[in-house]
Amino acid sequence: MAASLVRALSSGLKNIREIRVLLCQSSAASKGARDFVEQHYVTLKTSNPDFPIRIRECSGVQARVWARYDFGRESSVSVDNMSADQVAGALQTLVESKP
Repeated sequence: MAASLVRALSSGLKNIREIRVLLCQSSAASKGARDFVEQHYVTLKTSNPDFPIRIRECSGVQARVWARYDFGRESSVSVDNMSADQVAGALQTLVESKP
């Protein structure tokens, strides 16, 4: 499921300027975010080589996905305790929304 979402995301990235994924390297709550990055980062980046996709790791941080839109507007969603598929769904929601 997440793989099809990742392919669909590639076409919708025109609406945003940057994606940031914040996660903890070791916490159980960030496992879904780590799995999403391990499984889908390469596909996203290969499909969008000039688009900034940032992965930020920090010990003890709550897993979140951020999207930056035009004029510096940002939106985020917590992805703590989510699976990789749920993280992909949260990212799709951010891509489709307009703050």
